[in-house]
Amino acid sequence: YVPSQADIAVFEAVGAPPPADLFHALRWYNHIKSYEKQKASLPGVKKALGKYGPADVEDTTGAAADSKDDDDIDLFGSDEEEESEEAKKLREERLAQYESKKSKKPAVVAKSSILLDVKPWDDETDMAKLEECVRSIQADGLVWGSSKLVPVGYGIKKLQIQCVVEDDKVGTDMLEERITAFEDYVQSMDVAAFNKI
Repeated sequence: YVPSQADIAVFEAVGAPPPADLFHALRWYNHIKSYEKQKASLPGVKKALGKYGPADVEDTTGAAADSKDDDDIDLFGSDEEEESEEAKKLREERLAQYESKKSKKPAVVAKSSILLDVKPWDDETDMAKLEECVRSIQADGLVWGSSKLVPVGYGIKKLQIQCVVEDDKVGTDMLEERITAFEDYVQSMDVAAFNKI
């Protein structure tokens, strides 16, 4: 709450009162101006303007005052400028390293766990034979898991069977088509649960 030598350094760098629309800065300027006669006795050590503030920030106050013409600054880089041979070589080397690292990385295989409900025609359907037919379906990326018979009603049981599939190789449409092809045993097939692994 007390003006210091840092305020005096900024005050001298500003030089003229800020415009009225910057009312907080103008208020500060007028406040520091009121200490004109006591500025030597204010606390702190007066340093160069760029020495105040965060330690890792470069002082650009002198450079900003000298170069008011920004036409020579190319913010987005120019295509016309030639890349140095050394920089070009370094960039190509890094790209080659990145490509080799990327090629060594194993591809992630997307898999899903599917629980199927296979419904028979009636209570006289041979459920052991029905399960045998379903498990006879073989495909690359298809692994059959556990199964159980679940009562539906009126003595009818459905086959509930688990399988794990690779998403790119096996789909539920293909499974349904192949399972319902066993027309003597299978009435319909539903997906009870579908989870990504």
